[in-house]
Amino acid sequence: METLVVGGDGFVGRYLCAELVDRGHSVTSLSRSPDPEVLPDEVETVTGDVTDYDSIEGAFEGKDAAVNLTALPPLHQPRPGTFHDAVCIGGAMNAAHAASEHDVGQYVEMSSLGAGMDSPVAYWRTQGIGDMVVQYSDLDWVVLRPSFIFGEGSETFAFIKKYTTPYVTVLPDGGRYPTFQPIWVEDVARITADALVDAEHVGEIYDLGGPEVLTFGEVTRMLYRAAGKSVRILSVPMRLAEIGLYAFDPIPSIPFGIDQARALEMSNVTDHNDIDAFGLERSDLLSVGEYLGVEAGPQRTRERVASHG
Repeated sequence: METLVVGGDGFVGRYLCAELVDRGHSVTSLSRSPDPEVLPDEVETVTGDVTDYDSIEGAFEGKDAAVNLTALPPLHQPRPGTFHDAVCIGGAMNAAHAASEHDVGQYVEMSSLGAGMDSPVAYWRTQGIGDMVVQYSDLDWVVLRPSFIFGEGSETFAFIKKYTTPYVTVLPDGGRYPTFQPIWVEDVARITADALVDAEHVGEIYDLGGPEVLTFGEVTRMLYRAAGKSVRILSVPMRLAEIGLYAFDPIPSIPFGIDQARALEMSNVTDHNDIDAFGLERSDLLSVGEYLGVEAGPQRTRERVASHG
């Protein structure tokens, strides 16, 4: 199957491209600044900016399937001149239109759990609108909405390491929020690959989560335990933290603002975990503790981690 992965050399994309190659797909990765070094040798790379239709349209020619993975990180402010609506809404429009123009057979839009037009957070609000764009297209679409995705290169892990310190750190409300359901990037990759080839998934929106619900503080402790360090979390009221962030929000050099604070107040847990639509159970998924080596897991899981580095 000729498959295009938009954002193919990003965090999720590089794992998805590898999964698709393993399954025998002929894979092309589209990104603004292609990085072949992070992709299997079999993957072809092309250059294009999802916010510029003319730059990506030709990449969809002759493709049987396509996945749009492009989005901006929810926990860091976008760099100056980059906006969630341009990427999550405009990008969804451009990718879906190009796929339609070239009669792409199966199309997967990677969204995120919590996406919705009424969300107070720009990331989820614009993704919700982008999802609607795809749903109203004439494509055979599938929308995937995972909770926070973890693994090598995880934005969530990077965020925690950047804004916390070992031994003693301060978190809004002591890290009791948000609650989320982290899902391993390779589990997301295999679910996405299944969604691309199984016609039974067409027209469905799937909320996806990992095997456990954790708080921000619990993940912080796990990360430091994995590094052989302890951490004591001190609490500051969320409202007090927001007041400080309102003061910094207009400053481009501060990568954390009020929109990111709102994201930290939101629960990101599935009402129903749709992994069962892909024949999976909680025991089939890798947990954060197993991934970090701070929690014992099934032997087959540990072997799976080792085999993927």
